[in-house]
Amino acid sequence: MKKYFSLVTFSHTIFAMPFAFIGFFLAVTTTDGKFEWIKLLLMLLCMVFARNSAMAFNRYLDRDIDAKNPRTKVRDIPAGRISPAGALTFTIANCLLFVTVTWFINLICFYLSPVALLVVLGYSATKRFTALCHLVLGLGLSLAPIGAYLVVAGHFALLPIFFSLAVVCWVSGFDIIYALQDEDFDRNEKLHSIPSALGTAKALALSTFLHVLSAIFVILPVFFTQVGPLYYVGVFVYCSMLVYQHRLVKPTDLSRVNFAFMTTNGIASVVFAAFFLLDRLWIRR
Repeated sequence: MKKYFSLVTFSHTIFAMPFAFIGFFLAVTTTDGKFEWIKLLLMLLCMVFARNSAMAFNRYLDRDIDAKNPRTKVRDIPAGRISPAGALTFTIANCLLFVTVTWFINLICFYLSPVALLVVLGYSATKRFTALCHLVLGLGLSLAPIGAYLVVAGHFALLPIFFSLAVVCWVSGFDIIYALQDEDFDRNEKLHSIPSALGTAKALALSTFLHVLSAIFVILPVFFTQVGPLYYVGVFVYCSMLVYQHRLVKPTDLSRVNFAFMTTNGIASVVFAAFFLLDRLWIRR
């Protein structure tokens, strides 16, 4: 089990899971949907199974590429800790579990489950033909707030879309920064990425633009629903972490890319979600 947690980099759940909580409790506090522990549990299971599927499939599909890249050759499949067949079996099992769980939520989640899997699994192939792969990754993670909202409400709405758009831009932006480490490798192997297509400086500029858009999308909900002072605190922390990671990474200094990727973005998502939830409690008290 420890090996499979490593395969799917389980610690990276910290990026999408907080936004799933945002979508779930946004529905609880703005619709007729009621809070139910079973729905919360089913939502969490969906998040885990979908993410396990996506990460395991990514490692399976990229195993030959990872074996060539000095940065990734220590990953579980090229290092021989998990077999390709084992990774593919793990992917299929988690896909089936994901679809099964959605059946117990509601019909709209069940009917949309193949679409969700197509997006999160399809990302793994995109670097072979488009530099927009970072946006596809962002799209995959952006399903978290919308999907969690659907668990409770059973219908679409504008508010969770704002948070999903924020996730698209946020994840795409920091994935571009992360991909700076492989700029030369991607170019040599004819793999597509924003850094290999535009170069370091322009890639960072595009990442900055995407993060500005993400900040705008977390601000927009204040014009469409009631928020309290704690929400503004969360927005401030979130935007501060976006600014901070761009101060850490420069075109001439990529030494702190991993810190910018994991630590600052982890803080941004967790703290923002925490203040969102506290603000919901503040409003309802």
